[in-house]
Amino acid sequence: MKILVINPGGTSTKIAVFEDEKELFKRSITHTAEDLMPYPHVFEQYSYRKDLIEKTVEEAGYPLSGFDCVVGRGGLVRPIPGGTYRVNDRMIDDLRSAVEGEHASNLGAVVARAIGDELGVPSFVVDPVAVDEMMPKARISGISDLERPSWFHALNHKAVARWAAERMGKAYEDCNFIIAHLGSGNSIVAHQKGRMVDGSGGRTNGPFSPERSGGLPTYPLVELCYSGKYTHAEMVQKLSSVGGMYDYLGTKDAQEIEARMAAGDEKAKVVYEAFVYAVAKEICSYAATFEGKVDRIVLTGGIAHSDYVVREVGRMTAFLAPMEVVAGEFEMVALALGALRVLRGQEEAKEYGKTEESAVC
Repeated sequence: MKILVINPGGTSTKIAVFEDEKELFKRSITHTAEDLMPYPHVFEQYSYRKDLIEKTVEEAGYPLSGFDCVVGRGGLVRPIPGGTYRVNDRMIDDLRSAVEGEHASNLGAVVARAIGDELGVPSFVVDPVAVDEMMPKARISGISDLERPSWFHALNHKAVARWAAERMGKAYEDCNFIIAHLGSGNSIVAHQKGRMVDGSGGRTNGPFSPERSGGLPTYPLVELCYSGKYTHAEMVQKLSSVGGMYDYLGTKDAQEIEARMAAGDEKAKVVYEAFVYAVAKEICSYAATFEGKVDRIVLTGGIAHSDYVVREVGRMTAFLAPMEVVAGEFEMVALALGALRVLRGQEEAKEYGKTEESAVC
């Protein structure tokens, strides 16, 4: 089975070609600010990105007529359970109207559907950003106006969860995992029998990361917001892009921070130790989800390449469960494998909008 994989990001479009599980070709097309300037809204980039994808794949020696399906990165659709979804009209309508917001990933399903329809082959998305499987009691925040959101690296989480289960000789749906995705942003999630039932991440809670603040002391945060020191936009930036390690140390590069620690920088040392401690503490907090019956702790994301982070988090969580390390991100592979499971009949494609799939849709 030959699969075309499309993953649009804010400043790039990643493309890959798979023959079954084997990656034959991969390319990341960079989009400069000048390239995107004519398209103030994400959907206006549709033709520009689609044409680039088709041209790149054809020039690499892979005729579009040779593909069995097209799979795209799922965007900000309505909250849905995880899985592989056939791209349908309702999904396209919701992405076009940006029901959950504008994001470059919204184009993944749209371009996949267009190319797939032209070729007469199916189009899918796999474990989109909008995956929401949280149990009701995990949503309660303490203020009725605020609900704890599901905002995790679902595609990578689900991929490494399946890998960890396979390593154990089990199905993902039979395992209890606590998975920590550590990168420019973090998400630490309790996976209970194949569902992400609780977790932290995004700009809301959990440990700080190289650029995000994570959870903050609530009352002091309210005071800071109304102090006049920062505008609304500046506070949003502090939470999402210039907080965390950057706010303390002026860099988002974890490797640079570790080098500064090794050179005797005490401030770098205490900030990085605080990050590792917060990760370990967050992981352990989800032991209650499983009443202590955790099969594996899994570290993934770019920062999982760090021997220091792996060693220290492992040391602090060893009493709870064994640890697996799956460093890096596996989005393109995860997209291909999700489509492949459906093509092989190992999994049934879900239909976006069916009430049995999601009460929200």
